[in-house]
Amino acid sequence: MKRIVLAIICAACGISMSAQTSPNGRLKAEKFNDHITVSYRLNGKWQEIYTAKFDGINGGDTRSIKDDYMMISGKRLHCVNKGKESVYSLHSGGVLFVRVYNNGVAFRKVGRESMGDKAETDVPITIPYYINTWMMRWTDGAEEFYPKNRSFKAGDRLAYPALFEFPNNVFGLLTEADIHADQAASSFYSVDGKTEFNIRHDQNEQFAKQSSWKVMMIGQLSDVVESTLVTDLSTPCKLQDTSWIHPGVVSWVYWAYNHGSNDLNIIKKYVDLAATLGLPYVLIDAEWDEMKDGKSVVDAVNYAKEKGVKPMIWYNSSVGWVNGAPGPKYRLNKPEDREKEFAWCESIGVAGVKIDFFSGDNNMNMSYCIDLMESAAKHHLLVNFHGATFPRGWMRTYPNLLSTEGVYGAEWYNNVPTFTNRAAAHNATLPYTRNVVGSMDYTPCAFSDSQHPHITSHAHELALTALYESGLQHLADRPESFLAQPKEVQNYLGELPAAWDETVFLGGYPAESAIIARKSGTTWYIAGINGTDQEQTLTFSTKRLKGLGKHVTQFQDSGDKNSPWNITRSNSVETVQKCQPRGGFVIVVKK
Repeated sequence: MKRIVLAIICAACGISMSAQTSPNGRLKAEKFNDHITVSYRLNGKWQEIYTAKFDGINGGDTRSIKDDYMMISGKRLHCVNKGKESVYSLHSGGVLFVRVYNNGVAFRKVGRESMGDKAETDVPITIPYYINTWMMRWTDGAEEFYPKNRSFKAGDRLAYPALFEFPNNVFGLLTEADIHADQAASSFYSVDGKTEFNIRHDQNEQFAKQSSWKVMMIGQLSDVVESTLVTDLSTPCKLQDTSWIHPGVVSWVYWAYNHGSNDLNIIKKYVDLAATLGLPYVLIDAEWDEMKDGKSVVDAVNYAKEKGVKPMIWYNSSVGWVNGAPGPKYRLNKPEDREKEFAWCESIGVAGVKIDFFSGDNNMNMSYCIDLMESAAKHHLLVNFHGATFPRGWMRTYPNLLSTEGVYGAEWYNNVPTFTNRAAAHNATLPYTRNVVGSMDYTPCAFSDSQHPHITSHAHELALTALYESGLQHLADRPESFLAQPKEVQNYLGELPAAWDETVFLGGYPAESAIIARKSGTTWYIAGINGTDQEQTLTFSTKRLKGLGKHVTQFQDSGDKNSPWNITRSNSVETVQKCQPRGGFVIVVKK
């Protein structure tokens, strides 16, 4: 009755109103004149989530949409989603597309006229009723913390993905998807220090034909964590042949030494580690162009190949940190140089490249990254972007991109002492924020210390390898530390997948705890961490885990510094886990 009365009032006042509801009836995007208001229905009542303002909206033709595609890496290999799309014309020219899915809402503007003079126009949004936030300040490498209820003031620049909690345990994760070569990425700025924000694009000297998708995943925490909306909204795969692309675990030199790979003897240790554990990849990090003792990177590549390990090598993008930074530099910037370098990599047997030190979200960086992915694919090279902005769906379009940093990860133990006391809570926030939107090169799992100590437990560290999704999972610790662990831990690392058939959120709350189950083949990995400084009992249900086997190996903390592991085997999963402060657990269930 209220909606009928409202419609009559709107008609009498000349107000344009229309609504589009998700297939499951839980979300709607409603047009009021030049606003689109998004609401979520819980217990029969509609709860407003946010409102976006545009420069006048007409029309509203609607069609059903279905996303059904395969991924090579990610939280789910077979992705299926349904939604409804409304198309509106804008008074200033161009078209507005609004999509309402069961687990989120997205909008995009198409048409050069709607973009302004060489720049996409701001989109004001109001998020009025949130009660908690986990937001990151913008940095060019997206390396920051997500503190609860970060204070911000008018004019502050904030970064995606940003998590909002609304009443009744409803959450929304604001982010972006599907950046093209003529676009800049966006971030959002506070207007009033409270609830009003402006989505604003970074510098762009081109005319963008369309904007990216601005998307908020909405629902319970499980809806957010399990969402594939970022890739659902992204351009389908552009590669004709993907048979050579294989996700995997990587042995990685930098964390232990706070240095690159200019010493062949040290590189050999990491190759030998990979061979011993059965890891498919080794990364030859920065400074390989300055190899000691007359050796060269070709010697390192050949040694890895002799051991049956696929080598990857590092490059400086030479657009961000250049002066004082390690090399090799300026080998990828020009198309002809890039082609020569990647052809050389392919010829000597390099499997992939890690490219570091980008300079933010402007169009130059976005188009450069696309050029790099396309050129690398021509030469069958996997790609890992480091020192780069967070993912926006490119892993669907260019599946040779297997991971991106864009996270305050374990390498920060090398830089400042800050991470030691904040790591546990930060680790328990990333499953709800950064890792939702794409593969995350956090570089997990260190049992020893780097430049600054860690106080997370052994089981907490091991849990990160399955709790975090990354198509290239770089293991942080030094070889002697991994090889000193029990054989069960070594076998676990050697069998660890880097791509998942299924991901199921089992419980937790940002910064406090997180429990996620991931399936590969017929094996389930259940990983949980305690993000607090107090002992905590974590509980979960296995009802949603289809095809759960009976061969169970459980990794827990013993509480004994001299013998830190409690590793048990059984035929059932313990769904009540007592975790020590900053502790964790991993359960592997095989058929």
